[in-house]
Amino acid sequence: MPDDQPATAPPSTRPFAVRLTASDLKAVRGGREVFAGLSFAVEAGDLLAVTGPNGAGKSTLLRLIAGLIRPAAGELVMEPASEQKPESRLHYVGHLDGLKAGLTVRRNLQFWADLWGSPGTVDAALVAVDLEALAELPVAVLSSGQRRRAALARLMLAERPVWLLDEPATALDAAAEARLGRLIGGHLAAGGIVIAATHLDLPVKPTATLALGAA
Repeated sequence: MPDDQPATAPPSTRPFAVRLTASDLKAVRGGREVFAGLSFAVEAGDLLAVTGPNGAGKSTLLRLIAGLIRPAAGELVMEPASEQKPESRLHYVGHLDGLKAGLTVRRNLQFWADLWGSPGTVDAALVAVDLEALAELPVAVLSSGQRRRAALARLMLAERPVWLLDEPATALDAAAEARLGRLIGGHLAAGGIVIAATHLDLPVKPTATLALGAA
């Protein structure tokens, strides 16, 4: 996988400028401590790769940042302060694609566009992931790589400074990986932040790596 991709025009029409700081985070799932004492900071233009073996807490960390679970200890702070809820300033794409199999690709994306109040962006999102030719097909007939691209297309539907990506390159072929690299590069160029949990090399060189479960 290539180490880097040139940035293209960013998906945002304005630069982002945020900083996310984690201090002494602890996560407990099912009565088991997943990680503790975890601290890091990311700011505009940073790509943080979260690595580690299965069970180390990579997905748990992303879900915690996304506000889907609460930390057992520690805190997360996003600056500058905003009246918006923290989760409204980030995109979370989990390791599951989160698509309705019986709906078309377009209808799946239109649901999120309507929810987020961003009508008129679905066509651009389809082009960004090279799925415009498959837009009217039900998700059920897509390959795993095509479904992953459809899930990633949601990143294009609303301007949010922080992207949380869980295994974003899974099932992608070389062309789709390069396309993902351009999307990430454009977001970083706009001052966005990307935190990606991965066991694969990313198509953009990380600014830093956070290794969970290290001895």
